[in-house]
Amino acid sequence: MVRKKRTGPGSPGESSGEASGASGQGSSQRAERAPQQHGGGRGVAPQQHGRGGGQHQGRGGHYQGHGSASHYPGGGPPEYQQRDYQGRGHPGGGPPEYQHRDYQGRGHPGGGPPEYQPRDYQGRGGPRPRGGGVPQPYYGGHRGGSAGRNVPPGPSRTVPELHQAPYVQYQAPVVSPSASGAGSSSQPVSEVSSGQVQQQFQKLAIVDQSSTSQSSQLAPASSKSVRFPLRPGKGTHGDRCVVKANHFFAELPDKDLHQYDVSITPEITSRGVNRAVMAELVRLYRHPQLDGRLPAYDGRKSLYTAGPLPFPSKTFEITLHDEEESLVGGQVAPRRERQFRVVIKFAARADLHHLAMFLAGRQPDAPQEALQVLDIVLRELPTARYSPVGRSFYSPNLGRRQKLGDGLESWRGFYQSIRPTQMGLSLNIDMSSTAFIEPLPVIDFVAQLLSRDISVRPLSDSDRVKIKKALRGVKVEVTHRGNMRRKYRISGLTSQATRELSFPVDDRGTVKTVVQYFLETYGFNIQHTTLPCLQVGNQQRPNYLPMEVCKIVEGQRYSKRLNEKQITALLKVTCQRPQEREKDILQTVHHNAYYEDPYAQEFGIKIDERLASVEARVLPPPRLKYHDSGREKDVLPRIGQWNMMNKKMVNGGRVSHWACINFSRNVQDSAARGFCHELAIMCQISGMDFAPEPVLPPLTARPEHVERALKARYQDAMNIIRPQGRELDLLIVILPDNNGSLYGDLKRICETDLGLVSQCCLTKHVFKMSKQYLANVALKINVKVVEGILYLWMP
Repeated sequence: MVRKKRTGPGSPGESSGEASGASGQGSSQRAERAPQQHGGGRGVAPQQHGRGGGQHQGRGGHYQGHGSASHYPGGGPPEYQQRDYQGRGHPGGGPPEYQHRDYQGRGHPGGGPPEYQPRDYQGRGGPRPRGGGVPQPYYGGHRGGSAGRNVPPGPSRTVPELHQAPYVQYQAPVVSPSASGAGSSSQPVSEVSSGQVQQQFQKLAIVDQSSTSQSSQLAPASSKSVRFPLRPGKGTHGDRCVVKANHFFAELPDKDLHQYDVSITPEITSRGVNRAVMAELVRLYRHPQLDGRLPAYDGRKSLYTAGPLPFPSKTFEITLHDEEESLVGGQVAPRRERQFRVVIKFAARADLHHLAMFLAGRQPDAPQEALQVLDIVLRELPTARYSPVGRSFYSPNLGRRQKLGDGLESWRGFYQSIRPTQMGLSLNIDMSSTAFIEPLPVIDFVAQLLSRDISVRPLSDSDRVKIKKALRGVKVEVTHRGNMRRKYRISGLTSQATRELSFPVDDRGTVKTVVQYFLETYGFNIQHTTLPCLQVGNQQRPNYLPMEVCKIVEGQRYSKRLNEKQITALLKVTCQRPQEREKDILQTVHHNAYYEDPYAQEFGIKIDERLASVEARVLPPPRLKYHDSGREKDVLPRIGQWNMMNKKMVNGGRVSHWACINFSRNVQDSAARGFCHELAIMCQISGMDFAPEPVLPPLTARPEHVERALKARYQDAMNIIRPQGRELDLLIVILPDNNGSLYGDLKRICETDLGLVSQCCLTKHVFKMSKQYLANVALKINVKVVEGILYLWMP
C-alpha cells in the first residue's frame, strides 16, 4: 500500500367537508386467490371529515358531534361551554390539562399535545358540506362534517396514545336487511332521524386524561375522502376450490407498545451507521439503563419498545470504530473513533386496539402506524442477518448463486410485509432475486468486465473509463498481508501504469517505485505492472493499491442498470413453477425461525409456519369476438393465450403516413426495408388500413444523435405531407439489443416534443422476423393509433 506524494496545494383530515359512507358487512376483495383486505366496517355510518370536524381529530384539541338540528351559539354544547373549552384556531384551545403544558397544534395555537400529532401525517380539511340536510354544529376551528362509529369500549389510558381520541359512548345507526340481498353480503343503510343524532350527540363528554375510569375508545377519523361502495355479493361463477397463498397468519401481540423519538448527533444519512450506533447502545446499556428492554429501531428517528423505558428522556454517548482503514504516507493508520450523542425521548403509545378493530371489520381504515410498528419489529433480525434492499432481504445462503456475466451474480432473497386480511393479520413472504457484485479478485473482475485477457495488451482509454465506472464506490480487501484483510473503498484509477508510479519513502527524499516497495516491504512481486492502480481515500490524500492485491468484498449490491444479457439471466432465475416457489418460501420461513426471533418474542408476535389456505374460484375464459371478414370470427383462449392467425381486429386503425429510423449499426438498410415491408403486410392482414410504403425510405442514424435525427426526419416527412393537410401517423424505430438510455430518450422526444406515436423493435427481432412477433407488434400499433373497441366479449 503506497501513498502518492502531493506535488501541489490541496483542493480547498383532507377529505372534503362532506360526510362519506363506508360500509360492507363483508370486505371488498382485491382478488379471489389471496387473503383479502378489508374494505369497510360491519356497521354503516357516515365518516368523520374536515380539519376541524370529527369527534376528535387528534391534533387541534377540538371536538365536534354527529350533527344536529340546533346550533349552539357559544361554539359548542352546554357541557363544552361550562368548561370554557375552545377548538383549534382559537387561543387557549383544548382542555386545561393541555393548556398548562403549553401544547401547540400544527399551525394553530393551543392545538393539542404532540401525541395527537403523528409524524408525516398531514391533517385533512375541506369545505363545509353543501346541500340540504341537518345543519352541522361549529365549535371553534374549521367547519366540517363528522360522524361517530360503533366502537366497543377500550382500555383506559393515563397518557395520550397513537390513534387514540377522547372516549365517547356511541351507538351505531340501525342497519336494515336488503330486500334483494339473498346472496349478497351488503345491506342498505336506514335513515337516521335528526332526533337520534341529537340524542347521540348529547352523550359526548370530555374525559380528563387523568381519569382512571373505564371508557370507550373512539376510532380515529378516516384519512380517505372516498365513498366506499357496498359489496354486491360473493362470487358465484366458476369452479370452487381451495388454494395455498404465500401468507402466514400472525397473532396480534398484547404488549403495551411505546414509541420513542431518536436523535443522533452528528446526523448520519446512512441507516447502516445509525443501526450500528443503536446496536452498540443496546449492547452497553440494555440492562442497566433500558430496564432489559430489546427495542426495535427503524434506522431513522423512531424506536419502539414492548413496555415503557425507565425514563421519559435520556442522553447516551456512543463510540464507534470505522470498519474501513485509512492510509497515511503509505502506512495503515489506526482506525478512526467516531463519537455520537444519542437522545431517546418518549413520543407516544403505539396502541394496537384500533388494528384489532379494523381486523374485526369495525373500523374503515387500517391504522398504518400500528402496522408499521409490527413491520419494523419483524425486520430487525433479518436486517442484521441478511443484506437488506428496500423491503427485501438477500443472502447467498438462501439459494444457489447464478452468474449474470460481467462480474455480477444473482442472490436469492425474500420480500416480507405484515398485512391485514379478512382472515386476520398475516405475514406476506415472497421470493425475489437481485444482482450483486461477485467477490472476485479485482484482476478477474476486470477481465470479465472487458471480456478479454487483460495481460495481452494495454488498456485503452475507453477500457479505463469502463473499469473506473464499474469499480467506483466498491469495497475491496487486500490479500498480500496474510490474514490481515483490511478493507478500503475505491474512489478511482491512476492515470499511470503501476510500473510508472513512484513516491518518496523518507524525509531525505528517497524515491521508490510501487513495484520495488511491495517487493522489499511485503515480499510480493507485482506481475501486472502495465495495469493502473486503484485509488482509495479522497482526492486530497490519494493512496494507491495494485489491482492484483485486492479482492472485492462480498455482499455488495449492484445498483446500476443491467444489460440485456444480464436481465435475461436474472429472469431465468426468478421464473419458477408453483411447486418450486412453495418449497423455497417454506424453506425461507423455516430458515428465519420466527419462533426463535428475540424481537418477535420481546413484542409477543407469533408467526404460523404453514401456508394460508384460501377459498378461490377458477373462472371460465371469455370468448373473444373478431371481425366477421376474418377466417376465424371468434376464439376461446386456452391457458390464457391465443394468437392472431386468420383473425382480424374488430376496429382496425388507419396509418396512412409513416416513417422508419434505424439506430442499430448491425441492421443494414436492406434489412430495415424488408422488416418494414413485412410489418406493413401483417398490419393489413390483421385488419388495419396500413400504407404499404413509408413517406421516406428508412434512415440509419447513430444513437448519440437521437434527438437531432428524430427531429430532422420528422421535419422532412412533414414537408412532404403537410401540403396535403396530413400528419405523420407512426414512426417505426429499430433499436440495438443493448440500448441503455436510448429507449427512454426516444420516447420522451417523440411524446413530449414531437407529439408522435412510435413503435420500437429490437435488432434480434428484425433478423428473426417471425409471424407471431409481427402480429403482436401489429396489435400494439393498433392500440396506439385507435381509440375504440379492439375485442368484443361474447358471453
